[in-house]
Amino acid sequence: MFKFFSWRFRKSWFYTLISIFSAAIVCLTNIQPSYSISWFDLIRQGVQVIQLSNISNKQEIALGKQINEQLIKSGQAKIYRDRQITNYINQIGQKLAKNSERPDIPYTFQVVNDKSINAFATMGGYVYVNTGLMLAAENEAELASVIGHEIGHIVGRHAIEHMRQRAISQGILSVAGLDQSAAVQIGVDLAVNRPNSREDELEADRLGLANLKKAGYAPSGMVSFMKKLLKQGSSGPKILSTHPSTSDRIQALNSKIEPSKANVGAGLNSQAYKRNISSLR
Repeated sequence: MFKFFSWRFRKSWFYTLISIFSAAIVCLTNIQPSYSISWFDLIRQGVQVIQLSNISNKQEIALGKQINEQLIKSGQAKIYRDRQITNYINQIGQKLAKNSERPDIPYTFQVVNDKSINAFATMGGYVYVNTGLMLAAENEAELASVIGHEIGHIVGRHAIEHMRQRAISQGILSVAGLDQSAAVQIGVDLAVNRPNSREDELEADRLGLANLKKAGYAPSGMVSFMKKLLKQGSSGPKILSTHPSTSDRIQALNSKIEPSKANVGAGLNSQAYKRNISSLR
C-alpha cells in the first residue's frame, strides 16, 4: 500500500513539473519583445546576452576587456610600446583610480601611438591616452586632469548608457538584453567616436576635478589644459569636439575651484614632466 501511494505521489509531482515547464515554454514563445529578437530565440540560439539595465561589475569588466582587445586587434588603438612611458601613465592613472568614486574595479591605462590630441575610455576601467596629448600637456597635473576626466566617464557608466541607447536605435535590444558580440562592436564604435552628451561631459569634469584634488594634484591643471586647447580654435583637438562648449566647461570648473587653492598640490613642475616623457617620440 505504501509503495502504491508513494508511486502516486511521485507521479503527481512529475505531471505538475511537466505542466509548469510547458506553461513556461508557452509564455516564452508568446512574449512580445520590446525590440527585434525574442527571448526564446536568444535561448534557442544559445546566444550570450547582457542585461544592460543591471550589468554587474564582473560583466562590465569582461565586456570592457573584449572591447579593448578588439580596439587593439583592429588597429584603432595602436598601443605605444615603451616601458618608461607605459609605467609613467599607469602610475598616474592608478593613483587617480584609487582616489576615484569607483575604486572597486581594476583599471588599465594605455598610451596610444597617435599624434592627435585625444584621450578616451571604455567600460570596465580601460583608459587610453594619445602620445599627442601627452606632448601637448605642460605638466603632470594637466595630464592627470585628462585621465581623471576619463575615469569620470567610467565612474558615471556613461558608455553603458550610450550602448543601451545605440542598441535601441538599431533595434537589436531584446527583452533579455543585448547579444554580447553586438555589444562589443557598439562598444568599439562608442570608444572611438566619443558621442558623450553635455550632461556626461559636465559630470566627468566634476568627477575628474574632485578626483584630481583628492589625489593631491593642483586643480588648476584641469583649467589650464582646457584653456591651452581652446586657443587652437574651431579646428581644435578631437577631445574637445563634444558638448558643452569648452568655454562653458572652463566656467563650470572655475566655479568649483577656490582661487587661493588653485595651485595648491602636485604636478606643476614642467621640467620634471618633460624628463618623465623624454622617451616620447
